[in-house]
Amino acid sequence: MDTIKAFLEISLAINYAILLVWFIAFSWGHESLYRLHSRWFRLSVEGFDTVHYAGMAFYKVTILLFNLTPLLALCYLR
Repeated sequence: MDTIKAFLEISLAINYAILLVWFIAFSWGHESLYRLHSRWFRLSVEGFDTVHYAGMAFYKVTILLFNLTPLLALCYLR
């Protein structure tokens, strides 16, 4: 149980760090990211923003579902 709990804690920290880096890169480098992606795909600025915000929301929900919820359940069982 302690090994699983430690794994979930580390996984939670790593996943939130990835989400934070994604948000910072999207916020500060929006124009350069848009130019890079618009070379490969025909995207409007609104579509680009929608895809990234939806991706961040999905990633956050999966972090909560697969990392935080089992971690809280293990802490509650102790």
